[in-house]
Amino acid sequence: MPNSLPFGRPGRSMSNNPFVFGFTAALGVLTAWWLVQAVASASSVLILIIVSIFLAIGLNPAVEVLQRRNVPRVAAITAVFLCVILVFVVFGLAVVPPLTTQSAQFVDQLPQYVQELQNNPLIRDLDQRFQLLEKLQTYVTSGDFGTQMFGGVLGIGSVLIGAVFNSVTVLVLTLYFLGSLKSLKRMAYRLVPRSRRTRATLLGDQIIDSIGGYVAGNLIISLIAGVTTFFFLSIMQVPYALALSLIVALTDLIPLVGAFIGAGVASLVGFFVSPTVGIVCLVFFTIYQQIENYWIAPAVMKSSVDVPPLATIVGALLGGALLGVVGALLGIPMVAAILLILREVVLPRQERV
Repeated sequence: MPNSLPFGRPGRSMSNNPFVFGFTAALGVLTAWWLVQAVASASSVLILIIVSIFLAIGLNPAVEVLQRRNVPRVAAITAVFLCVILVFVVFGLAVVPPLTTQSAQFVDQLPQYVQELQNNPLIRDLDQRFQLLEKLQTYVTSGDFGTQMFGGVLGIGSVLIGAVFNSVTVLVLTLYFLGSLKSLKRMAYRLVPRSRRTRATLLGDQIIDSIGGYVAGNLIISLIAGVTTFFFLSIMQVPYALALSLIVALTDLIPLVGAFIGAGVASLVGFFVSPTVGIVCLVFFTIYQQIENYWIAPAVMKSSVDVPPLATIVGALLGGALLGVVGALLGIPMVAAILLILREVVLPRQERV
């Protein structure tokens, strides 16, 4: 009879050995720490991916509207995506030239501003006591000022290049996610056990519809704000009305504080025209904000996201604290998804216990 244990009888299991347990636990801690560091290192890329997914989900209702009108999905995605690119192009053409023009005007008028400072009695008195203008002139003509200015220009340039790169990345990822949204949903639902797949599919579709409705509704509200602002600023003859209306529309996407930021920028430009125009702008934006909060937003959002006001504020604050402006934008639809899961899954299960 051949020997069934040619290398000898196995020893006692080491599963209960303290050394093995400690080594395994330490290895698990190190692996968890490595995963946390990897996620932290890739946080900027993950944010771009999350934003792209939400944009794709938000644009999907527009694609489905075109599909219901017998437009092929590829053509519908192309049409919607071209509209998104058009918005970016219009924003760039409306905002960049005024910024360039005003920067050039500031550089040209800088000697005049310095002369006005010298003619000011208060500045003249302070200059006689502390030699402010002399120190300023010495600092400007020194090499440190040139180095810092060159570094500042490079910093601004790197920020602009990074913003352009991130915008292009988000657009490309959004296009890919929008084109493969159905296949991604099918693949995600297949990860759920078959016995629960039907219910998970219904809940997932409802969450996606809620997120898409919120994003689409928010875009509609911002479009209304931008168009209304453009007509108002054009009537008041405020310069750069198109650029300011686009800024108001974009900042209106930010929950809680976005509307105040856009209104503040537009009103500040109005004060440069005249104090009366600035005050009229403040009154207009105050009244419009009340109309948007109590009439426009409820009418647009009534069929998309059902989130209590307190949950909206908490979601926006927590999202803003975690991910900044992006988190504030994504916090409300995430709260809507969590509330749906609690209402349809957790609470019924608790009632059965």
